[in-house]
Amino acid sequence: MTDARHVLVLPDRDAAEEVAEELPDRFALTEEPQLVRDALAGEDDAEDAQWLVVIEDPTGRLDPTSLDELAAEHEGWLEAP
Repeated sequence: MTDARHVLVLPDRDAAEEVAEELPDRFALTEEPQLVRDALAGEDDAEDAQWLVVIEDPTGRLDPTSLDELAAEHEGWLEAP
């Protein structure tokens, strides 16, 4: 078993919520992904925040390339481990 965690970086909350809704069906997740607001350094405006979708993958079964492709569909990317 591995203790993998994948982090998708999305440009805004709407994109992050859309991805979080797609993940369970597309990848048969058993746990809900977590949404986390990631304010950019020095930015006061909430509109300047990126959103993270955190996916726990304890068995290491999720394909990073597929996760990156899903994020890219929403103008985001998979954060490198």
